[in-house]
Amino acid sequence: MKFILTSCSLFFSAFFVMGQNQVGIFAGAHANSARYLVFNQEQEVTMKAGFHAGVNMKVPFEGNLYFNPSVFYSMKGYDVKLTSFTNPPDIRAINNSTTIHTFELAPMLQLDLSRNPGHFFIKAGPSLDFQILGKEKFDLNDGTTISRNMKWSPVDYGRFAASLIGQFGYETGGGFMIFAHYSLGEGSISNADGGPRIRHRQFGLSIGKYLKNKKIIIDTRNKE
Repeated sequence: MKFILTSCSLFFSAFFVMGQNQVGIFAGAHANSARYLVFNQEQEVTMKAGFHAGVNMKVPFEGNLYFNPSVFYSMKGYDVKLTSFTNPPDIRAINNSTTIHTFELAPMLQLDLSRNPGHFFIKAGPSLDFQILGKEKFDLNDGTTISRNMKWSPVDYGRFAASLIGQFGYETGGGFMIFAHYSLGEGSISNADGGPRIRHRQFGLSIGKYLKNKKIIIDTRNKE
C-alpha cells in the first residue's frame, strides 16, 4: 500500500509543475460482473452494484489529443453459480459472492471531438488493478455457508490484474464532465493452477469537474 501511494504521489507531482495541466475529481456508480471460467466452462455470473471515485489529469499532447492519467478507488465483485468445482473458493463450493476493494492506475489518452469549450470526448487506455482487500461468501454442497476474507497468495487469489477501459462523455466550458465507461478485464484474479479464470467486467456512469488552476504572476517591473 505504501508503494502504491508513493508511486501515485510521484506520478502526479511530475505534472503539477506544468501550468497548462488540469486536475479533476470524479465519482460515480457502476455495475460489476466477471467472465468466470472453470476448466474452460463459463459459469453463470450475476451483476453487482458498486461505486468509484478518484482524481484525473488532462495534459496537452498534440492538437485535440491529451494524456489523461487517473488514479481511483473502485468497488468490484460478482455473484457466481458454480456447475464445475475448483479452488478458489473451494472444491465443494456451489456459488460465491464477492466484494473486492480495488485501487486502479489508468494512463489513458483523451481525444476531444471538437475545439469548442463544450465538447464530447472519447478516452481509452489500460488500467492496472491492485486488489486491496475482499470478502467472499459461498455455500458448500453439504449445505454449509462460509463467509471469510479472500486469501491472497500464489495458490489463491492474486493482488494484481489488468483491464482495458473505454469512455465516452461530455465536458463543459466550465470544466464539468459526465461520462460512461466500460472496463474489460484482461488479467485473471485467480492464481491457482487449475483454478478458475476470473476477469472483471464493469460499466458505469461518472460525473466530475476540473479544478481551476491559479496562475502565478511574477512582477518583473523595476521598483523605484
